[in-house]
Parts: sequence; C-alpha cells; structure tokens
Amino acid sequence: MNILLIGDSGHAKVIADIVNSSGNKVVAKLDDKYAELFKEDGCWFGPVSEVSNLIEKEQAKVIVAIGANSVRRKIVERLALNADQYATAIHKDAIVSPSAVIGHGTVVMPGAVINAAAIVGDHAIINSRSVVEHDCVVGDYVHVSPGATVAGVAKLGEGVLIEAGASVTATKEIGRWSVVRAGSAVMGNIGEYTTVMGVPAREVTSEANELKL
Repeated sequence: MNILLIGDSGHAKVIADIVNSSGNKVVAKLDDKYAELFKEDGCWFGPVSEVSNLIEKEQAKVIVAIGANSVRRKIVERLALNADQYATAIHKDAIVSPSAVIGHGTVVMPGAVINAAAIVGDHAIINSRSVVEHDCVVGDYVHVSPGATVAGVAKLGEGVLIEAGASVTATKEIGRWSVVRAGSAVMGNIGEYTTVMGVPAREVTSEANELKL
C-alpha cells in the first residue's frame, strides 16, 4: 500500500518507519513548510494542498503524522477526506488482540500492547511500549504516550493526552481534551478540559489546558 503522510517532522519519521516495517511505502510527505511540489529519492514533498492530487496520482492512503492532538484534528477537518481514504499503521512489533478494534488514521507504535476487546478510535496515537488493556475505550485523537498504561475498562474521551509513564487505573474515565502529566497515576474520574498531575493525580489549577479548543 502506498502511504501519504501529512506532516514532515520527527513524529512523521517514526510513522514512516512503521509503514516501511509493514512492507508498505511512504510515497509523499506534505507539509506547509514546502512552497511547491517536488520529488526527491522517489518521495514527493510539497504543501498540504497537494493531497488530493497525490492521492489520485499515487493511489495512496493518508495518515496525519502530527503529534499534537488538537492540530491533528484541525488538519483532518481541513482535509475533509472519506474514512476509507485513511490508512491505519501498526508496527510489526506491536501486540494487538484480534478482538481489538482500531480506527482509521490511527498509529500503533513498536512494543505497544492493545488487549482483548479494546476499542481505539480514529486518528489516535498508541505510542511505543504503552499499554491499552482489555475493554478500554479510547476516543478519537487520543495520544497514549511512551510507557503509559491504561488499565482495563478505562475510558478516554476525545483528544485526551496521557503523557509518558503515566497510568490510568481500571474503570476510570477521563473527559475529552484532558491531560494527564508524565508519571502521574489517575485513581479517580477526571472531567473534561482538565490537566492533572501527581500520585494520585490532582487538578493543576494554575495551568491552562492548552488543548482546549
């Protein structure tokens, strides 16, 4: 399968490795830092406005390779593509249960584990060596960062960011566009647009949630 990446930064490099590890091919990297379309070493580079042209030219599917959840959502809304025009990328060293459901545009990185009956939404990032346990529900545009753990039956709303090494205990719910800071442990439900940190995690009242739209 030919893959077109939206974004050409460090996150895109990681996704390109995942695509290549699965025997597929990155044929284009589109980013508005490029003023015009050009080809180098067999790969197209150019502005995001070239996406429709290159989807047709290369018979490619798209992944939005942007790490920031809110920016990723804005780009998806800007592109206005059909769901079947997006690819899902799962690294060969990830462990994904056959009963798990993974949405379109989502990326599962090396060493990640998604266990039985988990549901992961669209355009999410399940990062390196993170764990999404059985029966979890992970919303669209969520990022579960490296080494983070989401225990069984937990629910993460749209756009939630679980930073590196943080944990969410079983059955807990985190409202949309909330942030769990690195190394924290969530032991109770968290509302929408809330930033928490610590063990147990508590709201950071002095810090604005930069992901609020």
